[in-house]
Amino acid sequence: MARRSTSYVCQSCGAITSKWMGRCESCGEWNSIVEEQTSGGGGIGGGPGRASRSKGRVVPLVGLSGDTKEAPRIQTNVAELDRVTGGGFVRGSALLVGGDPGIGKSTLLIQAAAQLANLGHKTVYISGEEAIGQVRLRAERLGLGKAPVALAAETSVEDILATLEADKAPAMLILDSVQTLWTDQVDSPPGTVTQVRASAQAMVRYAKKNGTTLVLVGHVTKDGQIAGPRVVEHMVDAVLYFEGDGAHQYRILRSVKNRFGATDEIGVFEMTGKGLQEVSNPSALFLGDRTTSAPGAAVFAGLEGSRPLLIEIQALVAQSSLGTPRRAVIGWDSARLSMILAVLEARCGVRFSQHDVYLNVAGGLKINEPGADLAVAAALISSLSGLALPANCVYFGEISLSGAIRPVAQAQSRLKEAEKLGFDQAYCPEGNLKDGATSALKATGLPELGDFVAKLSVQASVSGDS
Repeated sequence: MARRSTSYVCQSCGAITSKWMGRCESCGEWNSIVEEQTSGGGGIGGGPGRASRSKGRVVPLVGLSGDTKEAPRIQTNVAELDRVTGGGFVRGSALLVGGDPGIGKSTLLIQAAAQLANLGHKTVYISGEEAIGQVRLRAERLGLGKAPVALAAETSVEDILATLEADKAPAMLILDSVQTLWTDQVDSPPGTVTQVRASAQAMVRYAKKNGTTLVLVGHVTKDGQIAGPRVVEHMVDAVLYFEGDGAHQYRILRSVKNRFGATDEIGVFEMTGKGLQEVSNPSALFLGDRTTSAPGAAVFAGLEGSRPLLIEIQALVAQSSLGTPRRAVIGWDSARLSMILAVLEARCGVRFSQHDVYLNVAGGLKINEPGADLAVAAALISSLSGLALPANCVYFGEISLSGAIRPVAQAQSRLKEAEKLGFDQAYCPEGNLKDGATSALKATGLPELGDFVAKLSVQASVSGDS
């Protein structure tokens, strides 16, 4: 009989300790360590005993030069999904898709599965959270009821593998979700770190062996991270996050890890009554309801992955009655806003110490690019002065603590996107004008933030005289 031992595993990061502690030493989470029983014989993979594992086989070593081939891909004909994955799903790869409940993960995946099945690829969709009838109802609502997708509702890894090995290996396998899977090789309840890690490892091993594209759906925690151990993200080839909220119809599919494509690539979808529809021109969509006469709004020429994107930055600066003015941010980094306010006060003499500041990225989009600094500064100054910025102008540039405006990447792509949507002016870093611009758009280079504030002051005085 196999000897059983006890270990203590953190349910947040997967760290293993020999005794129970109130706080995990690896991730700092409180009350996240749970006692789990492990088997001393089979291990996670259920392989042979210790004696047979002691002697390994000789692995051939090769050089860096040799015949290389592009990874074979399967295109879904969902252009935004293919863009995020780098041109389609790679055979034998494993992907992890995370997102808030109800954001549209299952809807997107059932649409992709139906597209692949209609193209002649064998597709299997296994649900561990919904019954077969529920999945069928969703497919009928989306008009995909006749797609030849193989469907099952199962959570046992051994049963899933036995079912898959009894027939030809599918081109695509979707498991919704990884937190519901369990294997009898691990003596832990479903959803625990040990079960999630062991189940994911077994399914990834099957995908690599048979050339099947594996898509795992993962739950997210309150702070937006995929629940479970981080080791699961290291086991897969790509990690995709589905962003958005119920107040907006837009959904953003973002790649945060991709071994076969670019990271930080995004795909934009619109949630409709017939499922998720692709948005081929997201810049026009995000700027569709823009009010050009209101102060405090600036258009940021941003970059998400390889895609230039025009986004409206909205700011409201109001007189504060509190001893400590409020700073509220939606869609941007709050620490970055504090830095911009400090630079405006220290380097440009623009005072915000007696004002509440609210900042919002229109459309429900979340941006992390430092190139939005100049657009944020422009929106703040516009709201403080009460004068609207030119409606045909875009802004981008990174602001340093010294007040200098630093160049950003792919400035020409940003300017071309702005010109395509009818903008004819741009404020950008002076260093980006050395790239040899061929655009008809009038770009004004700025070396310092103080110069930009001075130009806005001149425009404000001209507007006031008129």
